[in-house]
Amino acid sequence: MTMFDTTPRAGELRERLLKFMDEHIYPNEAEFHRQVNTGDRWAHVPLLDDLKPRARAQGLWNLFLPPASDPQGRFGAGLSNLEYAGLCEIMGRVWWAPEVFNCSAPDTGNMEVIARYGTPEQQEQWLLPLLNGDIRSAFSMTEPQVASSDATNIEAQIVRDGDDYVINGRKWWTSGAGDSRCRVSIFMGKTDPHAERHLQQSMILVPLDAPGVKVERALQVFGFDDAPHGHMEMSFENVRVPASNMLLGEGRGFEIAQGRLGPGRIHHCMRLVGQAERALELMIRRSTRRVAFGKPLAAHQHTRELIAQSRMEIDQARLLTLKAAHMMDTVGNKAARGEIAAIKVVAPNMALRVIDRAIQVYGGEGVCQDTPLPMMYAQARTLRLADGPDIVHAETVAKEELRRQGVDLRALSRR
Repeated sequence: MTMFDTTPRAGELRERLLKFMDEHIYPNEAEFHRQVNTGDRWAHVPLLDDLKPRARAQGLWNLFLPPASDPQGRFGAGLSNLEYAGLCEIMGRVWWAPEVFNCSAPDTGNMEVIARYGTPEQQEQWLLPLLNGDIRSAFSMTEPQVASSDATNIEAQIVRDGDDYVINGRKWWTSGAGDSRCRVSIFMGKTDPHAERHLQQSMILVPLDAPGVKVERALQVFGFDDAPHGHMEMSFENVRVPASNMLLGEGRGFEIAQGRLGPGRIHHCMRLVGQAERALELMIRRSTRRVAFGKPLAAHQHTRELIAQSRMEIDQARLLTLKAAHMMDTVGNKAARGEIAAIKVVAPNMALRVIDRAIQVYGGEGVCQDTPLPMMYAQARTLRLADGPDIVHAETVAKEELRRQGVDLRALSRR
């Protein structure tokens, strides 16, 4: 048995999930888009209300929460990161499918944060409704005026005032805030601008119906608005929330962010592998049915080269993702930071190449709404920035490699 072999339980869940995707997700892709584009684009999609109870009844619910975030097994399925990896890949093949299983971002990351760092009262108020799928949540970290690749740049303010905190700031790319069921956002801001650099930030729970919270606009990615989920630009003006909404304590925001973003990055990479697999399947299907210059595209050597390159790159990325997940389970997220950073660079770039090849094989149809490829490409391109840009993760990989080779980078920089 190798370290990447699945467990019997994960294997059984995988078969159940594959069957659910075949019976309920793929046949409803067109219906999902029809419902989103009928009437209010930000209204809840009835199809999801129909599918969620089916998924829950089959035990395909809250699969994401690892034992490290839920050691008593109170909330999730108790799967390890490695066990969840293959399941997350399958869900990722259709961009809206993870929500059906209550495994979609940013809710997964937010639920992990509240499960790991939240008080019993915070868990009762926010975590349980999220785990039940009764509400959705958002994550407010990135700001338009500063380079958010360095989280210590954040300028939003969280100021103590008696029994409350008063919040002021402007955020954008607040994922999930467009959903009509979104009730709370985890907000990152500065509580002490004079503290040590990584102790200035805090995270606090902000109800979206609090006075002073305003959605300014929906941001588009290459023309896609991801309705009804959305990525919003938001303003927070003198927003007052109870001091009990603070997560973990003042100055712990950067620490929470590191704990939250590690698993989230892995989830993104798992889903990207699934997207790339789907793109390759579409590419092959098209290449066997489309004739050019007297023979099917698959009979042309160049097309077969595209297929071969895609297969090799997908498998390489999957193995690196599984290695990172395995290390998170066995040595912890901090020790796995180099592997997490590596796959966060590798997976989006791999997916972009594979999806682009599929688009090329499809020709004109590949760039229009008749295939999922344009949406897949836009999402993969975004993930070269979301949860940290490539260059930041590459720097982490380099520093970890130098450390492993015994190089003191600080001493080297002082020469």
